[in-house]
Amino acid sequence: MKSSYSHVLMLIGAILAFVPIIAVDHLLDAYVAYRERAVAHQYVETVSSHIDASIMDGVSALRSVIADSPSLCAPTFVTNAQAAIDRGLNLKQFLVENLDGVQYCDAYGRIVDYSPLSQPLPVPGLTETITVVKFADMGMPALKITQTFGEMRRVSVFVPLLGQSETSLTQSMRNAGMMRVTLTSGMPILTIGDPAGFDGRSSNSDYINAEKFAGQFPIKVETAVPFVMVRAGYADLDVIFTIIACVVSAAFLLFSLGYVRRSRVPAFDLERAIARNEIKPYYQPVINLRTGELMGCEVLCRWEKRNGQVIPPGAFIDYAEVTGLAIPMTVSLMEQVRNDLGELCKTMPDLKISINLFEGHFRDGGIVEDVQAIFGGSSISYRQLVFEITERRPLANSLATTGVISGLHALGAKLAMDDAGTGHSNLAYLATLGVDVIKIDRIFVDMIKPGTTQVPVLDGLIAMAKDLDCEIVAEGVETEAQALYLRSRGVVQAQGYIFAPALRVAAFKELAMALHMATQPAPQLAIPTASAA
Repeated sequence: MKSSYSHVLMLIGAILAFVPIIAVDHLLDAYVAYRERAVAHQYVETVSSHIDASIMDGVSALRSVIADSPSLCAPTFVTNAQAAIDRGLNLKQFLVENLDGVQYCDAYGRIVDYSPLSQPLPVPGLTETITVVKFADMGMPALKITQTFGEMRRVSVFVPLLGQSETSLTQSMRNAGMMRVTLTSGMPILTIGDPAGFDGRSSNSDYINAEKFAGQFPIKVETAVPFVMVRAGYADLDVIFTIIACVVSAAFLLFSLGYVRRSRVPAFDLERAIARNEIKPYYQPVINLRTGELMGCEVLCRWEKRNGQVIPPGAFIDYAEVTGLAIPMTVSLMEQVRNDLGELCKTMPDLKISINLFEGHFRDGGIVEDVQAIFGGSSISYRQLVFEITERRPLANSLATTGVISGLHALGAKLAMDDAGTGHSNLAYLATLGVDVIKIDRIFVDMIKPGTTQVPVLDGLIAMAKDLDCEIVAEGVETEAQALYLRSRGVVQAQGYIFAPALRVAAFKELAMALHMATQPAPQLAIPTASAA
């Protein structure tokens, strides 16, 4: 029967299988928004470029007519004006008037019917001014481009704002869309559609919009359309994406169920493995860098399956912590440690045994009771125990945490901070926990290379530990250069492959006894004294 934790993971896998379906709307919304913004930008780019080109054509024609005409209102001027209108696609009329607006002449010898809609506007970089006008019977506004001639006269050319009628522009707009041309002052020149909804929008995501200025001229083109309207145009694509997502979800779900059925990964077998004592303690020696003595060991674990396969802890520790299985797993390891090392600890009463705990052990006092039940009255004394907590998952500053730490200290055990320097610790945090031992993570030890004379980060960690009056253990020592550097900085205890990997109990006990015998002082032989004659 699979564990309840397995069922939870199966449920999570089933939920994740439907993520593609749930994500379809979000992905398609993002695609539609991206594509339609590009369309909107292209639209305003086209309109603003047309306005810019019309004005520049008018400016060029106006300057050419003035330059080619010796005097205004002469036959030459009229001829030049008519020729310019014939050549230009957007030129409607030329007009000469005085500063008061009195008309002198035009290209066709008739009164020019126009009425200003705005004040004359200067254009940066040009001597001409621009005025928005209603020209003759044109439905669309026009632009009057004016150049002052002498002190009393003005010469103007009229160009339409756009080359399309309002009807054709309206037909080209999407449902509920709008296009607006305004001066930079905010004065509207032309509005197609109803801009009320856009102006009163509550969120920028409600509309697809874009704006663009007509070159150097003080005219802005703006377009907008409700997002729901453009989104409705992608109904066919929505259906296709949904079908694809359903197929992907179904395939993932079938694969997940099949994998669960066949799987022997920790997520489904770990609880059974703990009950069968398949989680075995391995012991990594901690060596005195000065004397070569065995100072203790760190209890690591391996999953030894019945088929002989050995699974490293990285494959199941995280799952054990998340599900809470790390608590019974730790109890099982401590019971095996008691049975494995009881006799050795009597022979070596100063041997320290480090056992890893995780954040869940500190949520109640159960771990303290487990330590008492397992090691109380055994050959392993409390003072030989060191309990390691990892810095990668900081402990909550709660009464339960304080109670567990106080309880372990009261028994005589020590507390070690594992992976120091890689997570959340600082002086205040470590001081609050009451840490006795600081274990320097291997990533800092790896910074020591042959010929290295200084490693500031590592030296800082060592100094911090000394300031807290903590013992120091260096992890991951693999080279002689690293061992010598650490010893020169006052680090006495170290573990790593240069000494030994994590060992099964038989190999560890054999190594422990060999080191114990090798580092014991030789017995002193008694030298008999000669008796007096």
